[in-house]
Amino acid sequence: MRSVSADPRTVVDAYIAGLEGETRRVAFAEWGITVEAAGWPLHVGVAIRDGVLRAQAQVIEAGRIDPHDLLRWNRQIPFLRFAHTREGEVWIQGDLPLVAVSPAELDRFLGLLVLSATQARHAAPAVADEAR
Repeated sequence: MRSVSADPRTVVDAYIAGLEGETRRVAFAEWGITVEAAGWPLHVGVAIRDGVLRAQAQVIEAGRIDPHDLLRWNRQIPFLRFAHTREGEVWIQGDLPLVAVSPAELDRFLGLLVLSATQARHAAPAVADEAR
């Protein structure tokens, strides 16, 4: 169990430093993680802002996923949501209250983000299929 006085930045910093793969500290209370998701890199940004731990990553380019699927998926996953830019790129983002930040919860939260992004990429039609 995490101490109530533990600084969430210290917890996140230690957790990310212990991950395999490419990790980086971008700025004070900001990190980057790169993992493989459905055959290509998923670049996850993690930051502590406004009393929450935020994570986000671009999932896939515009036009590859039906926006209605995004709405359905948003109702199924806790703490995370899919969104798209004005141009239509799909992102996944999530917020975790700082009081919930622990190594176990970080693992659950970031693991769910990567799993959801991977599943969304698998659900998108292949580029070769679109050319037919």
